[in-house]
Amino acid sequence: MKETRSTCPYCGVGCGVIIESKGGHITGVRGDPAHPANFGRLCSKGSTLHLTASPVMAEQTRLLQPMRRLVRGGSLQPMAWDNAMQLASQTLASIVRAHGADALGFYVSGQLLTEDYYVFNKLAKGLLGTNNIDTNSRLCMSSAVAGYKLTLGADAPPACYDDVMHANCLFIAGSNAAYAHPILFRRIEDARAKNPNLKIIVADPRRTDTASSADLHLQLQPGTDVTLFHGMLHVMLAEGWVDTAYIAAHTEGFEALQNLVADYTPARVHEVCGITPEQLLQATRWFAGVPPNSANNAPDPTWRTLSLYCQGLNQSSSGTAKNASLINLHLATAQIGKAGAGPFSLTGQPNAMGGREVGGLANLISAHRDMSKPEHRAEVAALWGIDDVPSKPGKTAVEMFEAAADGEIKALWIACTNPAQSMPDQATVRRALERAEFVVVQEAFATAETCDFADLLLPATTWGEKEGTVTNSERRITRVRAAVPAPGQARHDWQIVVDLAARLAEEPGVAQHKDGLHMAYTSPEEIWVEHRESTRGRDLDITGLSYAHLENTPEQWPMREGAAQGQARLYEDSVFATANGRAKFAALPYVPTAEARESRFPFSLNTGRLRDQWHGMTRTGLVGKLFGHVAEPVVQLHPDDMARLSLTEGSLVHVTSKRGSIVVPAQASSDLGAHQAFIAMHWGPAFLSGRDHQNKPLAGVNAITTSAYCPSSKQPELKHAAVKVLKAELPWTLLAVAWLPEHKAQTILQALRARMVQFEFASCVPFSGDAPDNGIIQGPARQGVLMRAACSEAPDMALVHDMEQLLGLHGADSLRYVDAKRSQLRSMRLRHLDTADLKDTQLDAFLIAGDTSAQAWLKTLLQNQQSAKAYGRRLLMTGSQPPVALVDAGATVCTCVGVKDVAIQAHLKTCQGDETERLASLQGALKCGTQCGSCVPELRRMIRLTLSSDAASPSLAL
Repeated sequence: MKETRSTCPYCGVGCGVIIESKGGHITGVRGDPAHPANFGRLCSKGSTLHLTASPVMAEQTRLLQPMRRLVRGGSLQPMAWDNAMQLASQTLASIVRAHGADALGFYVSGQLLTEDYYVFNKLAKGLLGTNNIDTNSRLCMSSAVAGYKLTLGADAPPACYDDVMHANCLFIAGSNAAYAHPILFRRIEDARAKNPNLKIIVADPRRTDTASSADLHLQLQPGTDVTLFHGMLHVMLAEGWVDTAYIAAHTEGFEALQNLVADYTPARVHEVCGITPEQLLQATRWFAGVPPNSANNAPDPTWRTLSLYCQGLNQSSSGTAKNASLINLHLATAQIGKAGAGPFSLTGQPNAMGGREVGGLANLISAHRDMSKPEHRAEVAALWGIDDVPSKPGKTAVEMFEAAADGEIKALWIACTNPAQSMPDQATVRRALERAEFVVVQEAFATAETCDFADLLLPATTWGEKEGTVTNSERRITRVRAAVPAPGQARHDWQIVVDLAARLAEEPGVAQHKDGLHMAYTSPEEIWVEHRESTRGRDLDITGLSYAHLENTPEQWPMREGAAQGQARLYEDSVFATANGRAKFAALPYVPTAEARESRFPFSLNTGRLRDQWHGMTRTGLVGKLFGHVAEPVVQLHPDDMARLSLTEGSLVHVTSKRGSIVVPAQASSDLGAHQAFIAMHWGPAFLSGRDHQNKPLAGVNAITTSAYCPSSKQPELKHAAVKVLKAELPWTLLAVAWLPEHKAQTILQALRARMVQFEFASCVPFSGDAPDNGIIQGPARQGVLMRAACSEAPDMALVHDMEQLLGLHGADSLRYVDAKRSQLRSMRLRHLDTADLKDTQLDAFLIAGDTSAQAWLKTLLQNQQSAKAYGRRLLMTGSQPPVALVDAGATVCTCVGVKDVAIQAHLKTCQGDETERLASLQGALKCGTQCGSCVPELRRMIRLTLSSDAASPSLAL
């Protein structure tokens, strides 16, 4: 077995991994104990990476050769690489000659490696002369960037992961780190175990697993963070908790901010945010470092406050103001530039940071330079050997697709991202993809929704096959290494760009600069060395770093020439990256969300992450195991709203905004406030779809999100949309559940998904059998599919029969009942086990349509692989009561070990002791929470509920 050290391709924590491979195939993955980001830990997503890379999976999901679509909506035809690149270069060239280079748009990804990013940026801005290159990082981190630059002078998170262990107070705002950055959250748990006096404050409209772990949960109204932060500064000023000496010596602009926050009284904060004056005072006291029961009510000079924040602040039409207003609190209290203190933005993607380092956004150029500054453009032009870099700002993500929808941009080149799932306002995005004259998708997975709109598909390598570097949230650069060769004809992203550049340079009237511009790179290291030189003298200077050094040690920037190692913390000398070295307070007023709740749209829709899924699920969505915790798409509503709308669990509802509508099952959750709704960001049209009254496909959750964006950062407000929720009257329903042969599972899933648009509601998800006997996710588990559908009237039953055929419900082992007049069908496939040790019958697949009242017990019988021997033809019965008693297997809490809630609850009934002792008992007996640890917050929540129940119950002892 071969072992290769590399990096996880999911969130911005940047965990090191060790890839196990044999015979050119990835067979396993584990955390790298030597990597300083994770010290061997991996979350549930990282632990299953190898399952997405198996040969069987690749055969069914990977794009393995260039493909061309001759007509929109038509079938794909294979092409040779040379012909594909000739088509691409000639088509782009003709568009440039006819309309200019700004008729092109490049939309790339925070999942690309730094080297890939660099050549894309140089191709667009250097060779072609257009700044129309942006990235899905625009949806993720651009408000954090704008906030840092506005206040501290540079896009440079000043803190590091180790600061969690030195903090006295953690202020977590707009981040469910327990789900979004689980390995960092493990450090938070470690910090609290080391220091039980650590105070954790969470500001979030939902009571997430992160919030449930806090000492103080500020359950503010959506979008009101600026008012909260200004209110905290108002209290600090009133109580004398600001550091006036630090403000005078190292900052500017405080007077204007002081005047602004004078109006943000505790009463106003209560009115706007819903936070009580007592909660506001408590949060401010802890943030400012006034210890509990302080005799003189003064801040402790040794106190350290660390802020952690993510998309709740970033994905907002006031994103820059939210970020800057939080940073104001750190500057006002001197909580920056020292161990355990500072404003720390958590990066959402594995290399969003690296993309910004090379200038891979429409308003940036290499090494954090601004294209608006002539001296910055001149520096990059000199490095690239060209006359100039274009000064006109390019189209950002939302603007790019709006321009394509309006016909201004004629060609879209999309790499390693899936805008047909991830971009807001899908109606506009799809109009852009349909109207563009030429759409190229450079992608590893043929299953990504955007592939359906491509004229040309180019197969790219992915995790386990790529070579290069990434930069994580704490500015740490890590090598990404290939463990196996590329499958099929897949090429590295940078190689595709280099090939395109060489061809475009030969096209007459296209290349702005070709004589002095070098694009003929032969390795990622060669690209990285040029990038390194671009950083000389900049805030992210890495001229003291080499590829050879990175082979052994991940390093943080800056690491200037002559330095032995990177810099863990910034601004320790209180000199900031501004012209005069002083930080700047940002006096930005509170502005409400772009869409206000009102009578027509009375709900605030929030989107966010699930624990075991990532982004559009192009990769995690392949692993049935990762659907154990949250199996199907739902919209969560407060129980009072459910009652008011006469909804029960699973009721189908229309969720409608000004841009579109989707149909989704409703679920009650007391974690939300009244008049709020939550849908996970991952549920795109591959998993949640159907058709509307105009027979147009429904496009998942982003059919209803808004493209309104922050005027400074251009980041869209994915965290809030005003919606209405109405009960859907769709009486004809269908449920199909089946175990699938491994070599056909993904192919059948895709075939079912192609049929989703023929219903008014449809969802389609994979699931998996229990973990192997060793209890750790290492080998393939049995794969299955679950599809739901509903219509106002029964569809043509030929469609249902077609689905029966797909699921193998037509053989000798099948039972079948059909009532054609009432459009009802019940079809079962049985699996007979006859070995020396076992004689049994199990339900292997079923489809019920028309009357689906038996769904609960049939689904349980199949998914839990319980014996169906006693059922016989009673499997065809309707009704919610099973004809034979079933054991409730419960819902999965621990994905790694496959532990269900019923087992946890049963064990807790036998436990004694406090929360820590009961957690240890669970981990010892059931092994839950002992692998990746992602389930530990939920385990703690279940323990606390048990403790509360025990305290509320009168003792039976007399």
